[in-house]
Amino acid sequence: MGGSGAFLRARSAPFMFSGLPFVEPYDKQHRAFSILDELFSPSQKYQLLVYHADSLFHDKEYRNAVSKYTMALQQKKALSKTSKVRPSTGNSASAPQSQCLPSEIEVKYKMAECYTMLKQDKDAIAILDGIPSRQRTPKINMMLANLYKKAGQERPSVTSYKEVLRQCPLALDAILGLLSLSVKGAEVASMTMNVIQSVPNLDWLSVWIKAYAFVHTGDNSRAINTICSLEKKSLLRDNVDLLGSLADLYFRAGDNKNSVLKFEQAQMLDPYLIKGMDVYGYLLAREGRLEDVENLGCRLFNISDQHAEPWVVSGCHSFYSKRYSRALYLGAKAIQLNSNSVQALLLKGAALRNMGRVQEAIIHFREAIRLAPCRLDCYEGLIECYLASNSIREAMVMANNVYKTLGANAQTLTLLATVCLEDPVTQEKAKTLLDKALNQRPDYIKAVVKKAELLSREQKYEDGIALLRNALANQSDCVLHRILGDFLVAVNEYQEAMDQYSIALSLDPNDQKSLEGMQKMEKEESPTDATQEEDVDDMEGSGEEGDLEGSDSEAAQWADQEQWFGMQ
Repeated sequence: MGGSGAFLRARSAPFMFSGLPFVEPYDKQHRAFSILDELFSPSQKYQLLVYHADSLFHDKEYRNAVSKYTMALQQKKALSKTSKVRPSTGNSASAPQSQCLPSEIEVKYKMAECYTMLKQDKDAIAILDGIPSRQRTPKINMMLANLYKKAGQERPSVTSYKEVLRQCPLALDAILGLLSLSVKGAEVASMTMNVIQSVPNLDWLSVWIKAYAFVHTGDNSRAINTICSLEKKSLLRDNVDLLGSLADLYFRAGDNKNSVLKFEQAQMLDPYLIKGMDVYGYLLAREGRLEDVENLGCRLFNISDQHAEPWVVSGCHSFYSKRYSRALYLGAKAIQLNSNSVQALLLKGAALRNMGRVQEAIIHFREAIRLAPCRLDCYEGLIECYLASNSIREAMVMANNVYKTLGANAQTLTLLATVCLEDPVTQEKAKTLLDKALNQRPDYIKAVVKKAELLSREQKYEDGIALLRNALANQSDCVLHRILGDFLVAVNEYQEAMDQYSIALSLDPNDQKSLEGMQKMEKEESPTDATQEEDVDDMEGSGEEGDLEGSDSEAAQWADQEQWFGMQ
């Protein structure tokens, strides 16, 4: 009992000094104040409380830090009252000391930071709202704008972003914030016009604003052209941020080849780049380059594991390795680190859909659409969920809305045609839509795949072969080579079909359908050899059983290792 009593006494106050009387635990806060009163002046006590709270913040003890910041604000309030009541003593030493005290506004900002880390955004807004408008610094207005935007309060968010720009006309994040809230590019540019005219070498800024105005209105082609013109200027040549934006725009436009090239260029210029690497990892995984995805994930984890991107990249590796429970876990971890990560939401949604949990997947895709209303892949994921649950009507409504909202481009036309293919009544409409899409972009892979699917249903194999050969003239894609192989088999061109399957497997060794097509052809070409092999297998049955037993034990071992990732 003596030991535990000593421990309680030791824990009863934040500062330990010898010779202090025994303090019961329930009275520790009161006693802590009295100790501070005895040893320090009121201003020193305020400083110590702020320093204590700062140290707790850096140790990630956010709730405890909020408590100490609150105590500090109470102490500052009491200090202000006593300074008003006491007459001036003429002590010049006290004036500099009071000027060095931590700012009350800065303390409130740190409290808001704690609340955001605790995901208590309403409390953060309440704290910052309590600061008079004239006393709000640019960083306080910036945090308020971001919090309002996250809460869906667009009008106060726009007001706060504009206040940031009034104080700091070159705050690019505030410009992007306004553009993301549908403020006209011309209006945003007018707020920076004075500084552009007064500061040399800033003529690029108005073009930059124009480019990102196109980005946020979903006009990908004009955004790409404008950013490319910016990139050619000497001041912004090899700018990593611009290259990342360009890569993301190519991805949104469905030009995966150029997207990967720009990501690789940005990565070479900045080996520690994290932003956008989740999209880059996803594109590599789609191409079947799983070894490159694994290496990318390891490199990102070595840079930082406190960002969503490394977890998303590892999740993409698991997803395309058909380890959906692991992909689900990694996607959830990424969302925990950054709830606004669109790629993490898409990863988790896709994993849930493939695990048969379609309704949960729909929730994630809807949240992704809310965060990125101009990204077509968010809508594609949701429509795939509707089709998987036979909700063709909902899928059709969503596809029509996307078509009207994002405009009639090759991607939206193909998405609408995909839904039309599910209903026998709208087959002709699907054909018309796909023809329009291919007229706009003859090399758009998704449109080619869907048109080939339609021709296969109609058994127009020669037309399908011509379509696929034309699409493969300037690009090489695993899926296109595989479908061409299937069409060649249908017209008895077995040797060339085998060549196409081989090319597909060289591009993606994990493509199961190409492997199945090749194996099927081998069996059809040499049925006698297959019969002889079966006879030999029957004669060596005991040896085969031994191999199978080894295989089962290995599978069980992997299952044990992966069981942890099934946790949610």
